[in-house]
Amino acid sequence: MSQQHPIIAVTGSSGAGLSTIRHAFKFIFQRLNIKPAIVHGDGFRRYTDRQFAALLEEARRSGRNISWFGPECNHFQELESFFRTYGECGSGVVRQYAHTAGHGEELGVQAGEFTPWSPLQPGSDLLFYEGQHGGLMANTWTRRKVDSRHFPPEIDRRAGRQGIDVAQHVDLLIGVAPAINLEWIQKIHRDCKKGTCTPEESVETILRRMDDYIHYIVPQFGLTDINIQRMPLVDTSDPFIARDVPLADESLCVIHFRDRERHDFPDLLRRIPDAYMSRPTTMVVPNNDLRLALGMICSPILARFMEARGAATEREVTKASTLD
Repeated sequence: MSQQHPIIAVTGSSGAGLSTIRHAFKFIFQRLNIKPAIVHGDGFRRYTDRQFAALLEEARRSGRNISWFGPECNHFQELESFFRTYGECGSGVVRQYAHTAGHGEELGVQAGEFTPWSPLQPGSDLLFYEGQHGGLMANTWTRRKVDSRHFPPEIDRRAGRQGIDVAQHVDLLIGVAPAINLEWIQKIHRDCKKGTCTPEESVETILRRMDDYIHYIVPQFGLTDINIQRMPLVDTSDPFIARDVPLADESLCVIHFRDRERHDFPDLLRRIPDAYMSRPTTMVVPNNDLRLALGMICSPILARFMEARGAATEREVTKASTLD
């Protein structure tokens, strides 16, 4: 963790609603006059879409399951190194992934491919990461009990080597984990809206990535500072036949806080309409007020980050002038 170069990470699976949290934070950054470096986790994928399709076909023939959640398909070591470097000097090497043809045209690459690795633009106040592995901690990859031959030598880190601990570098870690049926509904509808697959293919993806979801996504929520769960108030018993995604006013948000001392709950309850505490560390708010709630909850934390950053920078300047 770093006073001069703090890191905020929002983590969760695809279909969880990470983009909603990103937009809420953009509003906070603008209001507090903070200049963030915004990084998306897709840039740390190991393969292009075309390469992944070929790898997936081979895995199906050999009876294996692989997914974008697991170690075979991601640069976990590079992600941890990037977080560490940013915390040390406010920079690091990243690349961008083109989600669509239009996005690829802006980046100068084809859809489903990456830009070259390059340094972050200088001058950011903090790092904001949005992706699937912002709180990843995996001391061993043997937990899935797969044959070692399934891991190429360059990514087989299981024998006598240190594991991955991305979470240790994060100053504010936020998990987004809707009710699981809602998460599946959102993913199926999002995939179909983009035209990337049929509902049946989307369900197949959910099933194929379940093992990686359990071992590489879910454990992150035990390390987070804040967890956000959207809970539907309508019937989602069978997510595979749902015709639409529950609306914002058909949901509540359950917000869990790891550290009670970090937050002024009486003040939050006064300022967030219809909010209440269901447990000493758990607040429930209407989903329509989530952006407001995030602003109330996270703005004081970010303000403290900026105060500490200013003080640390001032100390560095004073130290440098003394040495001169």
